[in-house]
Amino acid sequence: MHLNGVIIEDEFAEAFRMWAARLVVTAIDAHWVQTAVHQVTGYGTSVIGCDAEAGLERTLAPRETPDGRPGAAVLLFAFNAKALSRSLPARTGQCLLTCPTTAVYDGLPDVVPSEDTARIDLGRTLRYFGDGFQKSKVIGYSGTRGREHRRYWRVPVMDGEFVVEESAGAVKAIGGGNFLICGTDQARTLQAAMRAVDAVRDRPDIITPFPGGVVRSGSKVGSRYRGLVASTNDAYCPTLRSRVETRLRPEVNCVYEIVINGLNETAIRDAIRSGIEAAIEPPADGVVAISAGNYGGKLGKFHFKLHEILKGAG
Repeated sequence: MHLNGVIIEDEFAEAFRMWAARLVVTAIDAHWVQTAVHQVTGYGTSVIGCDAEAGLERTLAPRETPDGRPGAAVLLFAFNAKALSRSLPARTGQCLLTCPTTAVYDGLPDVVPSEDTARIDLGRTLRYFGDGFQKSKVIGYSGTRGREHRRYWRVPVMDGEFVVEESAGAVKAIGGGNFLICGTDQARTLQAAMRAVDAVRDRPDIITPFPGGVVRSGSKVGSRYRGLVASTNDAYCPTLRSRVETRLRPEVNCVYEIVINGLNETAIRDAIRSGIEAAIEPPADGVVAISAGNYGGKLGKFHFKLHEILKGAG
């Protein structure tokens, strides 16, 4: 397949099962919202080494938040609900409780525990920081999760109170959706990657958890070193093309990967399509090919086939 003079390789992105939670973070103004988001999503790129993959889903206007203040929705992903139950209160306590003026609300309030969903303690755990002075607040709520209220905790802090919802909903989600941008040089390939990230920024139900949404250190499963579960994707490393079975075309000297985590397959498919279209928008200067990272179907059951996603485009 060719689009705008760029080769779309017949590959699929191999994604895998994860669990996700959404937090709604508010603050007194946009500056402190941004600060809170930067803190809570820090060190949140890959569960190869992090407790969670985390990123900004989208910014929220005051009319979209529970307390009528500026806010943001943050998504956090982990391998399972148990891992998420450790990272969610830890990140909230260390990064949001400490941040001036913030409040934290459940972004999936309709979730009821089931085989595919869970409720994770949040304020129920963090309230103890109040040392006995904390107070709970129950507000009537008419929803589908089988209860008629939402409980919040008010924890006294030195600029007033930290308001945090008692628990957060968690759902089965998908991690590792991706595509590769293969270009002639670093500068122009990076520009294409930035266009791709901009195209999916603020889309609902997805995040691009790596730095600036772009990955330069794509990985493969396994390593020649014992105990290392992943290592550099040598088939796409330009400096190794003479030493390994390379997947690079002769004119390619730089590859960037866009990794997309999402709450569902549709959100990831739509983001992959929008990201690729932005990366190869005319004149697509410097972009040679678009590919995807897969592991022969051994890593995950979710396969996002590039030709199917882009069928009818261009």
